[in-house]
Amino acid sequence: MNIYQHILLAVDLSAASKQVAVKAKQLAEMNQAKLTIVHVAELMPMVDVNYDAMQSLDYDVEINQILLSNAEKNLAAFISEAKLNPQQQFLEQGDPRDEIIRIAEENQVDLIVIGSHGRHGLALLLGSTANSVLHHAKCDVLAVRLSDE
Repeated sequence: MNIYQHILLAVDLSAASKQVAVKAKQLAEMNQAKLTIVHVAELMPMVDVNYDAMQSLDYDVEINQILLSNAEKNLAAFISEAKLNPQQQFLEQGDPRDEIIRIAEENQVDLIVIGSHGRHGLALLLGSTANSVLHHAKCDVLAVRLSDE
């Protein structure tokens, strides 16, 4: 009997994300589960009070379009390098926690696999994406401990 039917791999496209991808791929194979991948590019608002708001807004949109385009290329390269074969992939813009949870709920995911650095102190108080997903997702979450290498 397979425990999971649909696994969502959430990656930030860092080098450490490959460790997370290996675990997600293994779990998908062991459970004969559908594998979906998501990367969330955070919006980068650039407000400069020295310029008018509309000019600043145009600049923000242009910068975010460039960031999204780069993220799309990087996601494709990541999938290829990690030898993943996701049935679905999502590239979203916004808050990573919110978007990961939304994608999981909309796609009836039963396991989210995400990396965690296991931070302490101030970083722990500020919260991490993995911690937020763990506490707000309606499905199981596997936080893969990332090595600092």
